Amino acid sequence: MKRSTKITSIIVIFFLVIAGVIIARTMIGNHFKKKFSKRPPPGIIVKTVEQRKFQNIIETFGTAVPIKTQSYNIEKYEIIENIKYNTSVKSGDVVAKLKNRTITAPFDGVIGKRNFSDDINVSESSVVIDIEDASFLFIDVDVPEIFAPFVEKGLGVDIKFSGNKDKIYKGKVDSLASKIDVSNRSLRLRVKMQNTNSEILPGALMEVTIKYNERISLGIPDTSVILEGNKVYIYKVDKENVTNRVEVKVGNRNEGYLEVESGLKEGDIVVAEGLKKVRPNGKIKPIKDGEKKNESSWGKKENKSK
Repeated sequence: MKRSTKITSIIVIFFLVIAGVIIARTMIGNHFKKKFSKRPPPGIIVKTVEQRKFQNIIETFGTAVPIKTQSYNIEKYEIIENIKYNTSVKSGDVVAKLKNRTITAPFDGVIGKRNFSDDINVSESSVVIDIEDASFLFIDVDVPEIFAPFVEKGLGVDIKFSGNKDKIYKGKVDSLASKIDVSNRSLRLRVKMQNTNSEILPGALMEVTIKYNERISLGIPDTSVILEGNKVYIYKVDKENVTNRVEVKVGNRNEGYLEVESGLKEGDIVVAEGLKKVRPNGKIKPIKDGEKKNESSWGKKENKSK
């Protein structure tokens, strides 16, 4: 009898301990739940879905050549005055005074010199003078034949010089070849660009981006998307500032924005930054870009006043 009473007491104590643990955990959980529920919703940068300009692009390379070039082959013994190479001349200016003739510039340009190869004997007795007008440059490029239906004269072109990739020059497609080059299955295009102050020297390697199929479409910041396999999601913010995860279909990217093909409409609000702080069906405090800048400026002013 005493033994059974002892076992019963142990069982009762065991269940009391378990009940105490459960009650304690529930109380602690409710405490923290109550504590964290009092926290204000996080401030999140949002953006309004709006219409933006998008286009497809073709990227290629080409060499810059002057819009006009005139060459003269001169025997060295003919020259009676030193030729001022790398100097600018106007149309009609004297370029070279020779024994039996005088060479004048046929157009505004720069006097250049082109040497023969060292292994050619004629280089010892002759020189080639170039008059080059580089106020505009031509860039001949090849694009794969699959793009032939999309390119046409007048298309806008962004151009970068390999020596200064931070600056973008503007140009246009000036002309197209009449047929596909069967040797490399490509179409030859000629791009024309203005060369203000002769910034680009003829012969420079240029990076060319041809823009086609320009259109207006809905756009969202590329920082607002979540990639999961082949699917793309965003957080859409409703009128109560609650975030809902939505699948969208995106197209091309342009200047930090992604083209939206489906899943959103103009005027929708989406989370633009701070995705790690956002939870599905969670409440946020929306902050627009302008408000963010104003807050930063206000903070700086306060620091200065202190």
